[in-house]
Amino acid sequence: MLSGPLLDYVWYHAVVSSDVAHDHDPQLLKGVLGLILLRLLAEGESYGYELVTRVHDLGLVEVAHGSIYPALTRLEREGQLVSRLVASTSGPARKYYRLSDSGREALQAGTRAWLSLAELVTPLLTAPQLIERKGIA
Repeated sequence: MLSGPLLDYVWYHAVVSSDVAHDHDPQLLKGVLGLILLRLLAEGESYGYELVTRVHDLGLVEVAHGSIYPALTRLEREGQLVSRLVASTSGPARKYYRLSDSGREALQAGTRAWLSLAELVTPLLTAPQLIERKGIA
């Protein structure tokens, strides 16, 4: 029987994400893609195509293959990821990525920043009416 985070993940995708339209703002996705990749890699080492698949499985089908690979390259260049090449029997070698210590720190800082921003913006965007401006005639 499923329990814990796996159950939460399955429930979210079965119940919540099926009701969500897949029309995410490309600029918002671009801004958070690095954080998403860091979070996925916090679960363990992975290679590019597998990360593309996992991002799409999250419901972010608008994220193109062509945006994930440059994001991985940038994160590696910034020292947040380390990589290694592994020979493949079905084609060219795969480049596997994993978080560095700097990447773990960036994930923690980015998560705090994202959640803090969402905490401020969500009530504004979901309020039935905007907060009345005081002292303005």
